[in-house]
Amino acid sequence: MTDAADVADLEAGRRLFAGECRFVAGADRIESLPPSGPPEIAFAGRSNVGKSSLVNALTGRTTLARISRTPGRTQQLNFFDLGGRLALVDMPGFGYANVAKTKIKQWSGLIEQYLRGRQTLRRVCLLVDSRHGLKPVDRAFMERLDAAAVSYQVVLTKIDKVTADELRQRIDEVAGELARHPAAHPAIVATSAEDGRGTADLRAALAMLAEPARFD
Repeated sequence: MTDAADVADLEAGRRLFAGECRFVAGADRIESLPPSGPPEIAFAGRSNVGKSSLVNALTGRTTLARISRTPGRTQQLNFFDLGGRLALVDMPGFGYANVAKTKIKQWSGLIEQYLRGRQTLRRVCLLVDSRHGLKPVDRAFMERLDAAAVSYQVVLTKIDKVTADELRQRIDEVAGELARHPAAHPAIVATSAEDGRGTADLRAALAMLAEPARFD
């Protein structure tokens, strides 16, 4: 990719995420899913990995997705529309033990049906805390995505909490594991919702999956 193409992609991502972004629906069961529309990008990861913070950072809004210090607060699939061109889906976090087993079972069933049956789902961004790397629950979710043939991309979060050497080591470790997963996108995006690093790159990558802009 040329530098000019890089600049164009970054600008396309900036324009897409700077536009209108609104909450569409929250679904706690498959019947509550909104009608299919533009391509969807789902954000998944362990509880407290920073999903809501990253959604807010990408869109430049501080309150679009709810942020809480209490893990497990996102208890449904939350849909956000970006000007009719792309939809962002904030998924319940996984791996948090203090949620009732009945609720975990309900979430798991909903997520499984969503992953396997949503034709507009283009990619899952699997968020991984850069301080800890892949955990067993992450690997189990990757297996589910492989089985469902859903394309997914690892997005490292909280890179402001690690040194440059630690980040390079983490990227190498994750890349080695991703090479063994058929549905995994090879590119890893390292981000910080705190200082904004990597958000422009992620916007650009996701903009490539959006509906083309229409000019009347």
